[in-house]
Amino acid sequence: MDLKAYLRDKRALVDEALKAVFPAPQGPSADVVRAMTYSLFAGGKRLRPILCIGGAEAVGKEGRAVLPLACSVELIHTYSLIHDDLPAMDNDDLRRGKPTNHKVFGEAVALLAGDGLLTEAFRLMAGMSGADPRSLLRVIQLVGSAAGYQGMVGGQVVDIQSEGKPVDSSLVEFIHSHKTGALIHASVTSGAILGEGTDEQVKAISSYGEKIGLAFQIADDILDIEGDSKTMGKGVGGDARKKKITFPAAVGLQKAKDIQKEMVDQAVIALKIFDEKADPLRHIAIYIIERKK
Repeated sequence: MDLKAYLRDKRALVDEALKAVFPAPQGPSADVVRAMTYSLFAGGKRLRPILCIGGAEAVGKEGRAVLPLACSVELIHTYSLIHDDLPAMDNDDLRRGKPTNHKVFGEAVALLAGDGLLTEAFRLMAGMSGADPRSLLRVIQLVGSAAGYQGMVGGQVVDIQSEGKPVDSSLVEFIHSHKTGALIHASVTSGAILGEGTDEQVKAISSYGEKIGLAFQIADDILDIEGDSKTMGKGVGGDARKKKITFPAAVGLQKAKDIQKEMVDQAVIALKIFDEKADPLRHIAIYIIERKK
């Protein structure tokens, strides 16, 4: 299959749906809507919503059927980036080649823009029509866990508290699997759940999601060392400057690459029960370790 074309087409589908979520900024709340959409449409890969669509397609569901869910996980991802960039967190000036949200709108509005995106995500999910209510409730719970203290928030706290401390590989894996991996896992798994996959299918895709979630963050660690700042749209070398604990810091650069490849191989094996409908997921797993940004 042509993965580049698949990613392009699905990204356009997601962008079209996202644009329908927000009205044109007007009235007293216009500033926060501008801040929300500034980061939302700053040029992201839309990997998480595409994984959500891919999870649904793998079990035989039309991707458009899960678009509100796909948009929701992108809103949550964007909120996390806005908050991560704040001075109290990673204190970054650039994101996707543009000034970070707080540099444009100020810290208070950036903080509230993130809050607005997070809460809008759950409004979107709760309002999905045509979905099986029990499956939808299961998905909301899964995504909520991935976004909260059991997932992203918990991983981010440990990430911040670990800066400058001795590197521990088990702690690095905890941070990566929670801060980044949890939402990636929830994205593809929730797509399979709403796609009405069988228990066996959902379990297989869940395993796939866990593996690629970890592989994705290891790729980010490696790109922070070997990547090109112009291509990535943000500075490189920040992990070392901030004394963050990463996989390369814990086990060395080559070992980190070996672990990453092992995770991708295991992810592809997890999909062995599926036919060609899961080919996009298989190719995305490989793309994760080949990407340049």
